[in-house]
Amino acid sequence: MSVTVLLMPVYLLQSTSAMNIHDYLIDQIEEWHWLLPPEFSVWLFTRAGDLFITLPDGSIHMLEVGSGELSRVADSRDDACAKIDEPGVAEEWLMIPVVDQLVASGCVLGPGQCYSYRMLPVLGGSYAPEGRALLPIREHFGAWGSLHHQIADLPDGAQGKIEVTD
Repeated sequence: MSVTVLLMPVYLLQSTSAMNIHDYLIDQIEEWHWLLPPEFSVWLFTRAGDLFITLPDGSIHMLEVGSGELSRVADSRDDACAKIDEPGVAEEWLMIPVVDQLVASGCVLGPGQCYSYRMLPVLGGSYAPEGRALLPIREHFGAWGSLHHQIADLPDGAQGKIEVTD
């Protein structure tokens, strides 16, 4: 897998604190090798823990961690910037209402954290604020990527048992 960090957006956590995604993400993205294309550039990482990537053809794809899906959302960065201004798109892609509720409740991100899941929505968890937890970005991508890989071939509604081990 070839990962290029072409544009590294810096997300301001506080007025004096910034996060560089390169410091937290690249080594854990390997857990998603089964879903991600062999070549891409990281474009944007959201506070809700989702990832936008650019493929060599310029198209923009969103890795939605809660569902374990990679979907094409725009033909180019310019197209993505235009779409995000459409009603409801920014709220959906960036989970703005959820993030706003978490911040209002005092749940504020620290360096290297994102609003991850207590349990993945695909396993019955929730996208809502009460289904979220602060988690280091490395753990967010590492654990959920590994789990999605293990359940990727199961049919919808399949029963299973999850064992947590050290």
